Amino acid sequence: MVATPARRRRDGSPLGLLVAVVALGVSGAAVIASPRVARALPQGESGAAAPALPMPNPTPALDGKLRVPAGFTVKEFAKVSGARFMAQGPDGSVYVSQPGLGHVTRLSGMTADGRALKVEKVLENLSLPHGLAFHGGYLYIANTEEVMRVPIDASGAISGKPLATAASYDAAGGHFTRTVVFGPDQAMYVSIGSTCNVCVERDSTRATVMRFDADGQHGEVFARGLRNAVGLAFHPVSGVLWVTQHERDNLAPSHEDTPPDELNILQRGGDYGWPYCWGQRVPSPEFNDRARCAKTIPPVLSFQAHSAPLGITFLDRATMFPAAYQGDALVAFHGSWNRRVPTGDKVVRVKLENGRPVSYEDFITGWQNAQGQRWGRPVDVLVLADGSVLVSDDDAGLIYRVTR
Repeated sequence: MVATPARRRRDGSPLGLLVAVVALGVSGAAVIASPRVARALPQGESGAAAPALPMPNPTPALDGKLRVPAGFTVKEFAKVSGARFMAQGPDGSVYVSQPGLGHVTRLSGMTADGRALKVEKVLENLSLPHGLAFHGGYLYIANTEEVMRVPIDASGAISGKPLATAASYDAAGGHFTRTVVFGPDQAMYVSIGSTCNVCVERDSTRATVMRFDADGQHGEVFARGLRNAVGLAFHPVSGVLWVTQHERDNLAPSHEDTPPDELNILQRGGDYGWPYCWGQRVPSPEFNDRARCAKTIPPVLSFQAHSAPLGITFLDRATMFPAAYQGDALVAFHGSWNRRVPTGDKVVRVKLENGRPVSYEDFITGWQNAQGQRWGRPVDVLVLADGSVLVSDDDAGLIYRVTR
């Protein structure tokens, strides 16, 4: 056990001793304990309490539950409680964040019937870990107040060395999730949601995507006006950053169907409207600033309001899918928390033409029945090295594999 002096948050409160502990997990694998104290998981995507819906068996058999287009198959890949975002390491293993537990779990190998061969916890005591990324010999973990990184060894597994902070940012208020990706420029991009539903932020780094050097230096706001940009992915041809974006709640007179959630293509220095406007530069009634809205960038594609789009992946490497899919993208809809008739709770295919999104259609459905009852909620989508696709589900605690 190694201890270093206590650090403090931006508000001056102690973070506690930086203690790096290497212990044996239940599977016998080395588990690295973060120096941070794990936080309780907020409820609902907007930091508000999600409604209590009647739930059937939370881990039912998939037979007949999930529906995919003809020719596709979806099966259980692994059981991972509270599974959120995923990243594939250089060794082919899949790492999964579990914010509610403060863990990162590694899935390695595959059985003859297409399931993960080994499921092992490799990081623990993290502070609402969400986004994961591999870059330059490190695994990066986006906690709610900082990105941490840990070296990986020659095999692509976590080396057992202590975690270190790569970048820090504000963590107060709502929207606890942080997502991290690396761009073609080798820079690190981190999404930081707003503290509120509609407000003028005191901290200019909230409701943004930040850009850092890989070591966390030279942080800057890359794009702003993004209430809660959760899914981040770089287009494989253009190299530009696409984000899924949760728009505001409680917009009168029909808050259940407006404003639409969004897909945005980011420009450096771009302003995407929140909190002053929504959709196609429509002024929010709290501000009614048409002149300001005219200078913002509208979404490239609108989704059904309150669908809660999360993970996004491009299908250029999805070689198990038909060629017609490989120029498109998949987006996971986590589903609404504040509609009388729930919406979302599915994975959609975003169709592209000339590198631009033009429409979307259902790809995987069945987590929600006609009465709005749910037994699972999809979160992230990941193309595996073998050309299949994984989908995580934080409600059922499952990861699914989609093949053809």
